[in-house]
Amino acid sequence: MTADFGKVGVLMGGPSAEREVSLSSGRAVLSALLNAGVDAVGVDADSAVLDRLKELAVDRVFIALHGRWGEDGVIQGALEVVGIPYTGSGVLGSALAMDKLRSKKLWMAAGIPTPEFVETRDEHVLETIREAIGFPVFVKPNREGSSLGVTRVETEADLKDAWSHARALDDELFAERCIDGAELTIGILADDTLPAIRLETPRTFYDYHAKYVADDTRYHCPSGLDPELEAQLKVQARRAFQVLGCEGWGRVDLMLDQKRVPYFLEVNTVPGMTDHSLVPMAARAAGIDFQELVQRILEASL
Repeated sequence: MTADFGKVGVLMGGPSAEREVSLSSGRAVLSALLNAGVDAVGVDADSAVLDRLKELAVDRVFIALHGRWGEDGVIQGALEVVGIPYTGSGVLGSALAMDKLRSKKLWMAAGIPTPEFVETRDEHVLETIREAIGFPVFVKPNREGSSLGVTRVETEADLKDAWSHARALDDELFAERCIDGAELTIGILADDTLPAIRLETPRTFYDYHAKYVADDTRYHCPSGLDPELEAQLKVQARRAFQVLGCEGWGRVDLMLDQKRVPYFLEVNTVPGMTDHSLVPMAARAAGIDFQELVQRILEASL
């Protein structure tokens, strides 16, 4: 099967705020492919990336770019133009999943629960949040990943600082009602839906520090949920994934409130791919090691 892949370019790095995380993912993917006997080469993506791929004569691309430019449909569209197959979602699914506001609006139209929100492009809108959704809320940039720019806000007095923090990363922002309950993530791998992971952190929420720095974040897989409930959540997660036009592989993040009602937050179309990231963790629980996971993601590009 490895010969069928031809020469594989692993795109990593790039110009987004998640560059360092992307480099870690890309190196892990490249190592796994080389260990499997695949002819693979790492490519730190920049504005000359298409020329570089042509020079290297790659047959297909494993996208390990996180955040804007790599996860928002831009690189997917470029690869479509030059006819190079790639992993993961296409242009539409990537662009929609990266855009949290439009994801939420599509989910609402499809009857998929998502926390109430207020768009806050203009600062004066902050005055309406208490009446519209109450506190606490999360103030979020619309098109960032890894919880960059996200702040949990308990009182109206802290809204302006949170807004300014998010505004530094995006001109489209929103405040989202905080759901009190368990934070879960469910991986999608082609036709398989991976076991749910339940996340616990002593911090106010699962932020960038909890994801990449702290050593006290706890990951429960098995999740500890009732098996029937987890099976239902996996079905709903796949539907949330498909409604956005996503395909191949990815990760769906959600909250489960005290009444066991799920609220979907976002879809990651290029999740972290180090050996301690969430999708590899769920895959291991399903009996799929990292090398097999990488190959199965790549197989979809065939």
